[in-house]
Amino acid sequence: MPMVFGFATHRRQQLEAEFLRIAGSMRQLGAERFWLAGDLANDAVGPASELELLVVHQTEQPFHRRSDFFQTHLRPQVGSTFIVYTPDEFLALGERDPLIVEITSRSDEVIV
Repeated sequence: MPMVFGFATHRRQQLEAEFLRIAGSMRQLGAERFWLAGDLANDAVGPASELELLVVHQTEQPFHRRSDFFQTHLRPQVGSTFIVYTPDEFLALGERDPLIVEITSRSDEVIV
């Protein structure tokens, strides 16, 4: 497999541009809070990196279907993952859930 130089830099630019586009719409879609997560937040972007966001959003959907709302409305242009908790779940799990603790401690809440 040939090595392609500069692809991680190109992927970072794609992820950052898509993040800015998505961040501008999150509040309009009802997101109460959200954080950048994953490779972009951890400064470890590679060719296969996706955009990952932790989102607090009021919904009645089961956990495994919550990201569908954001995927449908935002139509991400890069691979994207939305990890969605309700406000009550976020408060109850915030100090015990390893994923929430890791993301909120490594990345600042996005305010737009």
